Amino acid sequence: MLRVGLTGGVACGKSTVGAMLAAHGAHFLQADTLAHQLYLPGTPVYEALVRAFGEDIVRSDGFIDRAALANKAFPDRVGELNAIVHPAVIAAQNAWLAEEEKADPHGIAVVEAALLIEAGANKDFDKVIVVTCPLERKVENYAHRAGISLDAARVEVGRRGAAQFSDEEKARHADYVIDNSGSLEETEQQVERVWGELQRSA
Repeated sequence: MLRVGLTGGVACGKSTVGAMLAAHGAHFLQADTLAHQLYLPGTPVYEALVRAFGEDIVRSDGFIDRAALANKAFPDRVGELNAIVHPAVIAAQNAWLAEEEKADPHGIAVVEAALLIEAGANKDFDKVIVVTCPLERKVENYAHRAGISLDAARVEVGRRGAAQFSDEEKARHADYVIDNSGSLEETEQQVERVWGELQRSA
């Protein structure tokens, strides 16, 4: 099975590209979905996060308030957060890849993860795709996704971006770069081209 890592900056359209690859037939996993499961009450990650960041990251229903956690972690304690979450996410991700490989040995599996390169997880993949777009597009995307003003989104994108490599740095580690600064059609054309190359590699 061809293992493909999909990453990029904050709100640059990774999930959009992932959905396009899935539509072409890729097995697709968002690392964030795994993280959500690992944050559930009673899990080792949950216990470690509450110990490290305090009871005030827990909502009244017992679940972790991800916004409160982000406020505490970004930008100064993001290393501490990643040290708790990343090993568990990578282990779960590798278990998923192994399952997919068993089910479809000649398939293509794509894992979308924001900090794929920063966490050193790119070494677990045969190919890496990086999605890029200009800062203003990221701000617009984030504002739309979070339902907040452009000014608030600009602050949040800057804060989260500070915990990541720049797009240029990420691109240096990429086998393929998809520029998501144009129309959806233009992005889809790039995805089709990359998909064809992935199929040849697989």
